[in-house]
Amino acid sequence: MSDAEDMDVPTAAEEEGEEVQDLSNSDVTTKYQEAAKIVNLALSGVVQQCVAGARLTELCKFGDTVITTRCAQIFQKKVKGVAVEKGIAFPTCISVNECVCNNSPLESEAEQQPPLADGDLVKIELGCHVAGYIAVAAHTVKVGAAPTAEAPATGAEADVMLACYQAAQLAAAAMVPGATNDQVAETVRKVATSYGVNIVTGTKMHQLKPYIINGSKTVVPRADEPKHEAITFAANEVYAVNVLVTSGEGKPKEGAQATTIFKRAIDKKYKLKMNASRNLFNQISVRFPTLPFCLRAFDDERQARLGVKECVNHDLLEPFPVLYGHSGEVIAQAKFTVLLLPSGPSIVAGSLIDYEAYKSDKTLDEESAAALQAAQEKAEAKKKKKTSKKKK
Repeated sequence: MSDAEDMDVPTAAEEEGEEVQDLSNSDVTTKYQEAAKIVNLALSGVVQQCVAGARLTELCKFGDTVITTRCAQIFQKKVKGVAVEKGIAFPTCISVNECVCNNSPLESEAEQQPPLADGDLVKIELGCHVAGYIAVAAHTVKVGAAPTAEAPATGAEADVMLACYQAAQLAAAAMVPGATNDQVAETVRKVATSYGVNIVTGTKMHQLKPYIINGSKTVVPRADEPKHEAITFAANEVYAVNVLVTSGEGKPKEGAQATTIFKRAIDKKYKLKMNASRNLFNQISVRFPTLPFCLRAFDDERQARLGVKECVNHDLLEPFPVLYGHSGEVIAQAKFTVLLLPSGPSIVAGSLIDYEAYKSDKTLDEESAAALQAAQEKAEAKKKKKTSKKKK
């Protein structure tokens, strides 16, 4: 522990009057919470739109529109003469059935993907930022009649959904100051093993920092993937808990669907040759200097598609490819934004499921079951407290 930590000496940022950028600053906490509210609103809206016949492009546009519209209504006052930046932190993605993630089709490519049908299992992912403070979430829903306690889902669907959401809830609860990323990873693995399912290769949880959606502090839950640097969680940090679970082997591949989501690689430089590439990159540098974006955000999708190739070939942009498992696999995703507050980890963005609506012939190990019960009791107490405040 440093002297500054021992003696509570002001940091250089505090001495210079700069904003402290973690949850010890109540203004920062408020911005994370406001971003989370917008994420939850957009997620809820997209869930309601996931009906038979819905087009994936329209669902993606709807989610993005909710975020941008709501962002325009908050923090309208300029700070030191500068408008507060806010908007999409991760474009809305709609990944159906064996499609794992990052599916956000362009308007010009809308007809290449069929509309939703009853029985489809849909993974929705999106994100918002307020002044660079990011909230993200992902949720899995079934098109048509949703499972209920009276008519529960069974078999592989129940195993995957229970494993996914219980692992995510337990991972969030395990992110306490002093805990390590290996402990959280093991928590997720134990749940997956209990239900006989696999964690999808490439699944990661990242620290969220101002304008950084993939922070360097990470959790890699799948055991056969290279381990990242060992980390210890600290108070006032923020994390994206992300769990992707499948009934298959969990080794997805890129399919025929072209990539539409990219992120600028800020440490790379190259003198682009094509006008279309230079024009696109100039727009990206101004509008999306650090956060992921979709080519749908540009007025001319054809020109954007033309220009992005050279940028990717020379590593100026990091692609988020559309990944697929095998046909017939049941795949679910749960993603939460978790604030490591003094009172404990708090899920502020994302949605749980009704565990009673899924009946599996498998059960959690005793330790995980006890931890889940404690997490559920805490969540219920928080919900009751929030409801009580609203009534007052």
